[in-house]
Amino acid sequence: MSEHKPLRVLVYSDDRDVRAAVITALGVRPHPDLPAFEYTEVATEPVVWQQLDDARADLVILDGEATPAGGMGIARQMKDEIFNAPPVLVITGRPQDAWLATWSRAEAVVSQPLDPIHLAEVVIDLARGVLQPG
Repeated sequence: MSEHKPLRVLVYSDDRDVRAAVITALGVRPHPDLPAFEYTEVATEPVVWQQLDDARADLVILDGEATPAGGMGIARQMKDEIFNAPPVLVITGRPQDAWLATWSRAEAVVSQPLDPIHLAEVVIDLARGVLQPG
């Protein structure tokens, strides 16, 4: 699998510390069987849509606590409006908010504080789904 072009991962949060924590936890290549990850950090909702409109993301990680536009609302709108939208991971503020991520139609959810190992496991599963046709 590692011969694939880099996986384009969009990381959205209005908080640069959240974006940095996600990228640091995952690293350049979170698993040897996966291609390298190429990150695009996004701090505002309009840029998220610009990236998605230009098909510049294979996997999307959204901060559900971002303001003024939360990641759960963006995820739901993505699933409503984009045919074959990329898989989405939503980061919630607490584990009890996981049910809200279900409403958003996100494929996966993790909660704050971020556990780097759990985050990597979830993202690795999503990335493998991106690379497997069908």
